[in-house]
Amino acid sequence: MDHFPVASLASITNLVGNTPLLRLRKSNPYPNLEIYAKLEYFNPGGSVKDRPGLQMILDAQKSGRLTPGKTLIDATSGNTGVAYAWIGAALGIPVALVVPENVSLARKQVASAYGAQLIYSDPMEGSDGAIRYVRRLVERDPDRYFYSDQYSNESNPRAHYLGTGREIWEQTEGRVTHFVCGLGTGGTIMGTGRRLKKYDPRIEIIGLEPLEPLHGLEGLKHMPTSIIPAIYQEEELDEKLSISTESGWDAAERLLKDEGLLVGHSSGAALVGALEIAHRLAQQDKPGVIVTLFPDRGERYLEPRREQAKPR
Repeated sequence: MDHFPVASLASITNLVGNTPLLRLRKSNPYPNLEIYAKLEYFNPGGSVKDRPGLQMILDAQKSGRLTPGKTLIDATSGNTGVAYAWIGAALGIPVALVVPENVSLARKQVASAYGAQLIYSDPMEGSDGAIRYVRRLVERDPDRYFYSDQYSNESNPRAHYLGTGREIWEQTEGRVTHFVCGLGTGGTIMGTGRRLKKYDPRIEIIGLEPLEPLHGLEGLKHMPTSIIPAIYQEEELDEKLSISTESGWDAAERLLKDEGLLVGHSSGAALVGALEIAHRLAQQDKPGVIVTLFPDRGERYLEPRREQAKPR
């Protein structure tokens, strides 16, 4: 019997990062331009948020802010919560999550399965309501919690500076010309953008936000009407595009049919943004290597449906 070498890992946390970069072909109508997607659902927890989740925990332990006996708590719209939950389970850290009550059922179930405590905030207040709620909890009992505060924690963009940006540069062999990324906490685009700009200041960093304040692109923030994350510095972007909910959802469906990718609606929005940049370059007859990022899989957005009773 043949024996194949198997990697030996000290912890599942060692599998975070080094996600694949996929060239999109059927979704790209511009043959002279290259569009790539960083498939972040290959992280162990199924999303890009595994990167900052792990970095924030490791940095907090190193600095002494997260000590044995403390519960990690944060506000999240879902993916960061799942990241905290599985990393907490792997490292023996209790986790409490404040989430809007209307986040997808799948995310609630996954986080609970890992043992995280879920605390629900007003669904009508979105992620901002969860932020306000968690701040009140921590203020009442500061010794009980380590508040990781993903919206203000510099370890969030640091994770992407150390990992995502370096990986994109290496995977494109330094040919990347544009990085197109959705805006949530701002950590992904800030950290990745800074690393890419360090390699080549000519690389353009384009942020994507929902067109509407009340939108259906879960995980993304409409910055003009939101609590602006402290880690988000808009002046570092070269451009910001607004993406409608409808176009993001439609693009996610096209990715399923054209590329075989079952991804979330924020990934659909990322494709819309990348195609807008590609269209502009094509009109100007300019070359380009456009990289965007697909944050998670689409399974987390599939809600169970009751089957209609069949007539006898």
